[in-house]
Amino acid sequence: MRLQDILLALLIGLGLWHALVILTDAPHFILPSPWRVAQAAYNSRVILLENAWVTMIEVGLGLVIGSLLGVVTAIQLAMSKTAERLMLPILVFTQAVPVFALAPLLTLWFGYGMGSKIIMAVLIIYFPVTSAFHDGLTRIDSGYRDLAISMGAGKWTFMRHVQIPNALPSLGSGLRLAAVYAPIGAVIGEWVGASKGLGYLMLLANGRAKIDLMFASLIVLACLTVILHISVGMLATRLTRFTQGTCGNRKT
Repeated sequence: MRLQDILLALLIGLGLWHALVILTDAPHFILPSPWRVAQAAYNSRVILLENAWVTMIEVGLGLVIGSLLGVVTAIQLAMSKTAERLMLPILVFTQAVPVFALAPLLTLWFGYGMGSKIIMAVLIIYFPVTSAFHDGLTRIDSGYRDLAISMGAGKWTFMRHVQIPNALPSLGSGLRLAAVYAPIGAVIGEWVGASKGLGYLMLLANGRAKIDLMFASLIVLACLTVILHISVGMLATRLTRFTQGTCGNRKT
């Protein structure tokens, strides 16, 4: 995703938004214009930054914890057929329960602070990371496995030198999805119950009929999500290239 593509998409979106406001002649408390939203964002920039910082902490911690748990789980499933048979169906079954329905329970159990929002973000990204990385770990050519067995390599040696390097592109895909899903989990948690965060600010602005501020909060959240997605994507790409280069040097 290149910077010029993002700017072009932003300009097109703003143009369509402005055209929709003109064509529908909607009142500003229903559909504010981009200029009105920009004014609201500037006038409330301190409040927006404070609440955006809270949401980013929740998203960042949720992303790190959920990704680490997903990586560890995927490795365990790939190394143990017994664990794979027992745990994989359970993981799939848990996806039948909407994660959003757990938000009120998490707020009840862990309070209105950051804890419940972080757990919400962890839950929403845990399965995509686990599933993507597990698929990459198990999608190995049988020839590599036969060669490793003939050379007397153990499970962990084969995992470390063959499976993990080959599965990093799959892990990168899972992390990119996680970077998009994590803010959703945090904001849903803030909608259910919070005293800070962009989700809380949206509800507060909506309750006070400040629709321009609500739009500004939504745009800030979208920008933060795009930045997080790009950052995670760049990190995953560099990690994959570094690992492939290291493995290539070992082979030579």
